[in-house]
Amino acid sequence: MKVNRSMPAATVIPVLTYPDVREAVAWLSAAFGFEERVRIGEDHRAQLRFGGGGLIVADAGGSRRPPRDGEVTHAVMVRVDDVRGHCERARARGARILMEPTDFEYGERQYQATDLAGHHWTFSETLDDVAPEEWGGQSVGSD
Repeated sequence: MKVNRSMPAATVIPVLTYPDVREAVAWLSAAFGFEERVRIGEDHRAQLRFGGGGLIVADAGGSRRPPRDGEVTHAVMVRVDDVRGHCERARARGARILMEPTDFEYGERQYQATDLAGHHWTFSETLDDVAPEEWGGQSVGSD
């Protein structure tokens, strides 16, 4: 893949809509640890990074709308090194915790939260390398 400094390096890049881009960037940085990498206009879009991943924060307009209460149309999963510490940071900065850190049979510890606009997030810490067949999954294809 060609490098372009105007795009995040990640292969898959979620684009999430917020009513106020600048407020969202500040909140996502403080609560979840994202870092702003590119600003497009004062309140149009921003590109954020987290480890090797990327996220675009978009303004509401046209057909773009932030989530509505009571509806879940998507969720973003982010891998972190310390789920418990990350959860406490997010809680202290106003994230609504939907699921406390929980260990799962597939080798991950995860928690779920919503951000200031209602987007659903899952943060996941790898505890062990577990084959999908060990917990009822099925390996398909090659990685």
